[in-house]
Amino acid sequence: MKPTPPLRYLPPRRLLAIAASAALLSSSPAVYAGSQNRKPKASLDGAEVVCPLGTFLCPPRPDNFALCRPNGLLEFYDPFLSKDSSLRETAKTYVWADHVQSPDQTIYHLTGNVKTVRADQELHADVADYNSDTSDYDARGHVHYQEYDNLVSADHIVGNTNNSTGVATGNVRFQMLDSHGNGTAVRGQMLDANRSRYSVATYSTCDIGRHIWEIRAKKMDTDQNVGRGVAHDATMNLYGVPFFYTPYMSFPLNNDRQSGFLYPYFEHTGEAGYQFRIPYYFNLAPNYDATLIPRYYSLRGAMLSGDVRYMFPKTKGEFDFEFLPSDLYNDQKITPSSFDTQGQQRYLYRFVNSYSLWPQWSLNTNITRASDQNYLHDFGDDLFSISTELLYSSVYLNGWGNWWSASVGGDMWQNVDPSEPNSVEPYKRLPRATLNLDIPFWHWYDFGLNSEAVSFHRSQSVEGSRLDLYPYVDADYQGSWWFIRPKIAYRYTDYWLDAGYQDYTYAITTPTTISTYKYTDANPSRSLPIVSLDEGLIFDRSMSMFGTNYTQTLEPRLYYLYVPYRNQNNLPLFDTSLMDFDDWMLFAPNQFAGADRQINANNLTAAVTSRLLDEGGVERLTATFGQIRYFTPQLVQQTYTPPTYWAGSDYVAELSSQLNDQWTMSSEYLWNPNTRKTELGTFTIQRRLGFDGVLNFSYRLRQNLALVAPSASTAETYQKTVEQYDISAVYPLTDRWRLIGDWTYSVLDKRTVEAVAGVQYEGCCVKLSVIARRYVTGYDGIVTSLLPGQIPPGSDTAVMFELEFKGMGAFSGQTDSILRRDILGYQ
Repeated sequence: MKPTPPLRYLPPRRLLAIAASAALLSSSPAVYAGSQNRKPKASLDGAEVVCPLGTFLCPPRPDNFALCRPNGLLEFYDPFLSKDSSLRETAKTYVWADHVQSPDQTIYHLTGNVKTVRADQELHADVADYNSDTSDYDARGHVHYQEYDNLVSADHIVGNTNNSTGVATGNVRFQMLDSHGNGTAVRGQMLDANRSRYSVATYSTCDIGRHIWEIRAKKMDTDQNVGRGVAHDATMNLYGVPFFYTPYMSFPLNNDRQSGFLYPYFEHTGEAGYQFRIPYYFNLAPNYDATLIPRYYSLRGAMLSGDVRYMFPKTKGEFDFEFLPSDLYNDQKITPSSFDTQGQQRYLYRFVNSYSLWPQWSLNTNITRASDQNYLHDFGDDLFSISTELLYSSVYLNGWGNWWSASVGGDMWQNVDPSEPNSVEPYKRLPRATLNLDIPFWHWYDFGLNSEAVSFHRSQSVEGSRLDLYPYVDADYQGSWWFIRPKIAYRYTDYWLDAGYQDYTYAITTPTTISTYKYTDANPSRSLPIVSLDEGLIFDRSMSMFGTNYTQTLEPRLYYLYVPYRNQNNLPLFDTSLMDFDDWMLFAPNQFAGADRQINANNLTAAVTSRLLDEGGVERLTATFGQIRYFTPQLVQQTYTPPTYWAGSDYVAELSSQLNDQWTMSSEYLWNPNTRKTELGTFTIQRRLGFDGVLNFSYRLRQNLALVAPSASTAETYQKTVEQYDISAVYPLTDRWRLIGDWTYSVLDKRTVEAVAGVQYEGCCVKLSVIARRYVTGYDGIVTSLLPGQIPPGSDTAVMFELEFKGMGAFSGQTDSILRRDILGYQ
């Protein structure tokens, strides 16, 4: 999915002349478009911003001509000549020559090192005739002409400087200063200041005289006004060998968007077979566009997909769709609950829209639906899509102000995991309304309110409505080296269960047993106060280490939380779950996400943070350590988890470091002193290799202990654990060649989750990538031991080939997006 960009800055579709087969061109002339990703205009100096160390997703690299020959311009380029063509009409013309003859002081005959300059125009020749009244000129012998965006050399040029017209013959060479494009011709004609025509011409963005690839055409027109070139009776050549012919070819002179074919894409997956797609981009207007993508799957048939994007004064959005009229493939039913897809219509669509109704109010829509729960399994072509289990949809009316925000709408989900029944779908929240207030009323004090009213719906489950009110008063006392933040709140939650609630049960769990009870109250409720006090100190000192001056801070912090116990076992669990414990939970008033459970607490959190800041204020080292001490048992738990009587929470330790611009490291560690087990351990390190190389290593361990199996009459525990290693690298062998690799391994599954290997080459005007990828299908990255009835994940392999002629576009746009997602810091 392409993000909706700001107005007038939709990503360009640069023209790719070799995007379609000759068969597509035989019926009618075609215009081709290239890369879907917007790239900054190519620069002659190859200027480029390096992705910051530790960045999760790096932007695509722009076309970079730094590997071309230094000063690889035609030999007569004058860098000091004016770049402003608007000065031509009023500028004087200056003439130099070894010998000047002028019988009437209107027509000048110039010989020997002739040079004329007017504003951004400069002409050199051995011999020239110049008419000062009409500005006509006739230059012969080693003629060199330069203007703000173009260079031309020839044996003979006849032209007019006022009209910016001219005809060049004999050994014509030209170069476009904005795009690195250059070529040769038998004859060149300057039609005006922005348009030129060449006969029997070549065009390439490679070094002058070293064309790895080029377009050869009988006639070639260039128009700087629209940033396009058009070649007639054209042939694409690679290392001098023709490999593609077309009677009409349009190519880009810059990065402006143009309608036309995008790059074709080839792929193979086990569920859909060989795939071929060739998108066509419609540049309809500066604020809206569309792309249609015909596809063909060897196992499943023809599909049409596409997207439409738009931006208007009050609304902006995007609509994406995929539609297969009739599936040709019988997948033998992945699970007994899945239907036979052969002969069925298959589709997926996504509609995202934001509409400004009036100031501070907007209607936001996000709808994603699939024809069936097998769709992503069958047509997903990457690990992210095939591991998606739920599709989310929502419609909300949102309002906001300086001290308030409100929303009215609803949420729903669709199960797209073929190995799970539809009962795994969360409750539909239709309708749902929220109101949040935060009103300052005196000095450091605020009055606030978090409130929600929502109705829950799900088949074969208890249904009903819930009102949750959370008023509070807090204060923020602070100085340069201290802060105290008291808060007093009250939480009231009320339920109205629908008819038939007595048919459903809830569970009460103890450390040894599970007991089930039927709902008996149609209107259960809960009310309790919540009191907290957050206070901290900030100390700092100057220090020196390894010859560098630093500021070190010491930041102790205490957080006290009191919430009395309320028995909440008879309250339904609509949209609430226990959050994973981490450093953020040390200072949270509730360890549940959702209003159905409020943890009881008589806790004190003690934590300390220390930072090492360099003279520029950059955090070079940060360390945090903390724990919650429980003065009362943790009695409120979600279903099938017993209460805990621990004296303290996990110890939380975090360490991150960036001692220089080449290394960065981060680590988090959670250790449970009660079970003496490590519950979370993560470690990530990144090393920058040269300009664009990177080496990453990461390790992740997560253990959730004492989970109670819901089907057991007696409490039984099992471990749900993730333990993975990941190594990835972009290793530059030379300034032109680099190796690509990524390997993710699950220790508990004893299998490779994903492996990527490839090689990339980048020259002056060509980029080449060959990437092989093997990945599991149906893998969620968490469940590491198969439960009864669960489908084991399979594997699939993809080989991707990408060839880009710089300044012309790429054959495939999939490689970069996959590598940016898989390799931290890839650019």
